[in-house]
Amino acid sequence: MLADDEGIVIDSLKFIIEKEFGSQCEIRVAKTGRQVIELAEEFQPDIAFMDIQMPGINGIEAMREIRRTNKHVVFIVMTAYDKFDYAKEAISLGVLDYLNKPVSREAIIDILKKAMGQIDGERTKRSNDLKVREKLEIVVPIIENGLIQDLLFKEYFKEDIDNYKTLLGISSDYGYMACMVFGRELVGNYMTSAVAASIQAQKSYREIHTITEDYIRGIMGNVMSNKIPILIPCDSDTLSYNERNAIVESARALCRKLADRFDMDFRIGFGSVKPLERMSESYEEANSVLISNTSHVAHVDDMPVACQYESNYPMELEKRLFDEITLGNVSESVSVAQSFFDWMDSTYANDNDSVRLKCLEFVLWAEHLAYEKTGRMYEFKSRANYLSELMSLPGLADVRIWFIEKIKDAAFWVSNKHEQQSMSAVNQAKQYIDENYMKELTLDDVSRVVNISSYYFSKVFKEETGENFIDYLTKLRIEAAKKLLKTTNKSMKEISTEVGYSDPNYFSRNFKKYTGKTPTEYAKG
Repeated sequence: MLADDEGIVIDSLKFIIEKEFGSQCEIRVAKTGRQVIELAEEFQPDIAFMDIQMPGINGIEAMREIRRTNKHVVFIVMTAYDKFDYAKEAISLGVLDYLNKPVSREAIIDILKKAMGQIDGERTKRSNDLKVREKLEIVVPIIENGLIQDLLFKEYFKEDIDNYKTLLGISSDYGYMACMVFGRELVGNYMTSAVAASIQAQKSYREIHTITEDYIRGIMGNVMSNKIPILIPCDSDTLSYNERNAIVESARALCRKLADRFDMDFRIGFGSVKPLERMSESYEEANSVLISNTSHVAHVDDMPVACQYESNYPMELEKRLFDEITLGNVSESVSVAQSFFDWMDSTYANDNDSVRLKCLEFVLWAEHLAYEKTGRMYEFKSRANYLSELMSLPGLADVRIWFIEKIKDAAFWVSNKHEQQSMSAVNQAKQYIDENYMKELTLDDVSRVVNISSYYFSKVFKEETGENFIDYLTKLRIEAAKKLLKTTNKSMKEISTEVGYSDPNYFSRNFKKYTGKTPTEYAKG
């Protein structure tokens, strides 16, 4: 856009620009301040040559007005008035350069090239920013869903959660889960046509996600059946009454909005605030609270569905204890068990029976978890003496020892399950090989005997024995052959057959490979 009240200046600029840049530029002109503003609004120029002194509204005022509707226009001021105040004000409006008339052809071309370069750079940057945003719109939902899936199904290491938090910019250590459920209509507390609703929600997921963001600031997972899990991080371990009330009201408005938009019924349940690694519990609460009533929105803290504890009960210690046992962390299990017993000792030292009963309860549950985790054989009478044994202990100091040892044993079962299972399988396999090496044996034959896939058997066999299956079998056969060569007069063919080789030549090559001698040389030596 060329803005100047002198026709000769405009004609000269047009001539220079058209000759140098040809069809790269579309040129429009204006001669008054008002015309400049109107033209800029309609034309939206990339570059504007501006004269400061024009009839009516001056160039500075015109630029200020243009800048309101066009943030990217590049101004080039060209004037016969060498006034510093004008120059200062022009620079404050983001002017690229301030030229005094007359201006040479070379100067005009140079400043235009500079302006074009700046515009191209900004366009490239905007284009790259858009590409990054497009990629993020694809990647971020995958990361968000990965975090929710790992938390709900407990398929993670702590490092995984830390990485997810970093990628998603989550600084909170606490949060709570919402469960969004949808169907055609609510009958009692049951949503009808769940399958059809799930298909519709899959197709409309992006729109549901966008609408939900306006009401609940959380991280949405993917559609699971006719449910969508939502994680809401928070900075404290509890919600105030006002916070809980606000989230319930927002959820009610969201359910109405979604129902109107998609012609389905929506319900949302909220679990309680917990550490992030316990979001599966919060999600269970969110589900349970929906099942237990017919409201469209329900919060577990309004209508508790989980077990309630006395105010001073160390619920976190209890939870940690069974978590550590489940993971097979022996020392951690012992440490938490000691802390829990310390609480019982300090709080209920005068109620020995209750302390003993609690110890028995915890030990039985710890062993239940260990049985589940290890596949140990359960025997109905295996704990027949626990009650009498516990009640016969003279004091709480003895009860503590009994309690800690039982908890330690349960955690130890879990920690050693893989080792015990693999050792048992390897020992069984070695015994079978020792008894059958003279037959045709394959890895698949032996793995089938111990009921483990051939791939996994090969792995654990190498880990436990330090050699692979073939090396172990070959060494066993060669040792047997060495004994026969030294103690009998049997032929080479007879010996090779007796130690499991149907081909005497193959037997001879293997024998030399392992002993450095042929069978004949070994027999003579």
